[in-house]
Amino acid sequence: MYDHTKQYRCTIIRGKSQKEMDDLLPAYAKVINEICPCKVDEFEQSFNNAFVRYLPESDRTKKTLDNHRTEISGKLFGMYYLAEDGIVYESERTQKFLVDNDQPAFFKDICYKMQFPNGTQKLATTVKQRMEDKICINANAFVLRFLQIAQNAKVEITKSDIGYYILNSLDVLQGNASPYEVLETIVYDKKSGIERKVKTPGKASSYDNQHINEQLNYLELANLIRIIDDKRVILNPKEHETIELFAEKWNVKPIFNIYDYDIETADGRKILQLEWDLYFSKISADASKFETSADSLVIDENSLKTTENKKNKNKTKVNLTEFGDEGENLVYEYEKKRVAEYSQRLANKVLSLGKTRGLGYDIQSVIAEPGDKDEFVKYIEVKSTKRFTCPNINDTLWVDTLNITRNEWVAANQHGEFYSIYRVYFTRNGIVIFILSNVAEKFKDGRMQAIPMTYRVDFSNTSVDNIVNLTTEEVTNHV
Repeated sequence: MYDHTKQYRCTIIRGKSQKEMDDLLPAYAKVINEICPCKVDEFEQSFNNAFVRYLPESDRTKKTLDNHRTEISGKLFGMYYLAEDGIVYESERTQKFLVDNDQPAFFKDICYKMQFPNGTQKLATTVKQRMEDKICINANAFVLRFLQIAQNAKVEITKSDIGYYILNSLDVLQGNASPYEVLETIVYDKKSGIERKVKTPGKASSYDNQHINEQLNYLELANLIRIIDDKRVILNPKEHETIELFAEKWNVKPIFNIYDYDIETADGRKILQLEWDLYFSKISADASKFETSADSLVIDENSLKTTENKKNKNKTKVNLTEFGDEGENLVYEYEKKRVAEYSQRLANKVLSLGKTRGLGYDIQSVIAEPGDKDEFVKYIEVKSTKRFTCPNINDTLWVDTLNITRNEWVAANQHGEFYSIYRVYFTRNGIVIFILSNVAEKFKDGRMQAIPMTYRVDFSNTSVDNIVNLTTEEVTNHV
């Protein structure tokens, strides 16, 4: 029997604001990719030295830098892990993000693997207490399943509801309650005019609500929910398939079973920490299904009502899903319009060449600006990314990172001032394009950095030490 009065404060590691998390993610990835792999005794200093440039002077303390390194990028985001050989490696999650630049997908994976209890907090105290209290739940799966049921029942749900009846409920956290029981209790209380909130006597509201707000923030950064007017919580109807993946695991035990470990001894805790860090740093088995479409980011929140299920009906301000590459087609249409406004005669010189391999650019356009170079060719490489919030161009500490190929690097240097990178940001508020002109010159004067990330290895017969020939039977058995 679900008893909502049994309240239990189950915190997570404190992060930063939603906007800061979106902004800092590329910086964490960039730094970790630069310095890893490295020896554990070198990692602290290398990370702090590299990350300090992304913080305002008032925050450039060792304590703050250590928090970014260990608590947020390490434990909360799982962006690196310490192996048994004493080397710190960047995680699969970091590697995937550097390739796809899909920030909501990054947060989806974190939310998908987050569980209680977990290895992100102090094992000898916090985790031990939760084990003693029999905490065992995939909290995000439970929340999303609950929201599905509430939506179908046409019941409005608030952040306070989720905080009190779910994230701070001992019965829920122990796996002893169902989403249906929770909703039934909420409906009864609402009909009775009762509004319940998490409240610890003698404590400020931030003490009770910060961990709840941050858990919901991550679900919003993952593009799975929307919080309307900082109060009402709704599902993103355009992420129905991903939400269903989460929700179907609401009553499944967490994959990583902390109860299998002995945390009474230092050796037991060490083993648990190593194995948790390795587990959490790997992307989940369903990560390939977490790709975020541009269409799913932009939803008309004012039109969403609990009285309707709009997962298949919603239309957005932007619909680019029919295009093979959303960013390239968007820039192509933008350039055609821009050039046509300057000179209709030049508009047919805008060409989409993204499908042509080896050029080093996606679009061939025209300068189309007053001056003696107005008809000169302009070469554009399009790099798209998806994130929940839009970058603040006035933030002097903000940084982003993208990958370019060797052909793109050569083209940037070959075409000089006529080569640009169009960085396309798909966000919840629409689309923003940052234009990086004369890329080669910016590399030369230090306004942009280029870091080689891969090596091509050529070898001949003199390099071969041994040859193994496998029979058909051996290959079949192996498969």
